[in-house]
Amino acid sequence: MTTINPYLNFNGNTEEVFHFYQSVFGGEFLSVNRYKEVHSAEELGAGEGEKIMHISLPIGNGSILMGSDTIERRGKTSAGDNFSISITPDSQEEATRLFNGLSAGGQVTMPLMQAPWGAYFGMFTDKYGIQWMVNYEKHSQQ
Repeated sequence: MTTINPYLNFNGNTEEVFHFYQSVFGGEFLSVNRYKEVHSAEELGAGEGEKIMHISLPIGNGSILMGSDTIERRGKTSAGDNFSISITPDSQEEATRLFNGLSAGGQVTMPLMQAPWGAYFGMFTDKYGIQWMVNYEKHSQQ
């Protein structure tokens, strides 16, 4: 079954924010990845390697709250534009169908492709201004 989860972006304080959310919701982080684990120092600005590239915290019945820090080359984020809807489809074919359908008439910010962390991943803003992420990970499917 395809799932949808919120994905939040912050300007360098994601770790603090998610520790706060963890104190409220409880649970353990499923993942905590830093930019330096995927990008070279040349690709990042000073001090950006330690920023959070991805963090995820399960909340409720199967929902996952996810987030990351925005790095300099992507600009600052502010309230109202600091979230995306993350879709986790059941197959690569479904990922492609959803990506192509929802991005029609919008702006693709990262084409759907194999990502460095192994997922089939892409990002776009739809024609109504909503930011989406499509992330299919073969190993996450049963």
